[in-house]
Amino acid sequence: MAVTATLRQAAADDWSRILNLLTAAGLPVDDLEPAAVVNFTVAADGGNVVGAVAEERYGTHGLLRSLVVDPGWRGHGLGRALTSAAERAAAKSQLDSLTLLTQTAAPLFRALGYRDLPRSQVPAQLLASAEFTHLCPSSSDCLTKLLKV
Repeated sequence: MAVTATLRQAAADDWSRILNLLTAAGLPVDDLEPAAVVNFTVAADGGNVVGAVAEERYGTHGLLRSLVVDPGWRGHGLGRALTSAAERAAAKSQLDSLTLLTQTAAPLFRALGYRDLPRSQVPAQLLASAEFTHLCPSSSDCLTKLLKV
């Protein structure tokens, strides 16, 4: 398959496809409302959303969440491209760091420069997020990347 997906800011009419991708991948959606679409970057093949990622602001720190790629599009670098887009958006928003929780993708994020972070060192603003309080299990890997050096 030729990779023809392009990255762009998510639009309101992408919301149902984003939710479908996240649900199919077993990622948390309970705290997401349609207004959250503004936090998402999507990979689209024409009008079809084939991947997504979000960054949420908590003070000067960001939460990277909801990285998902349609199974038919995996292995083409979209996860890396979406993560890079989220990092650029977070840096443009003057965030100091991006932190994430994952059950399955820690090797990918480590390869992208994220380092393991003990939960005891997670900024308090992030600890108050739904991901840290109840959506993601305590067994999830916690990783972070500094955006300002």
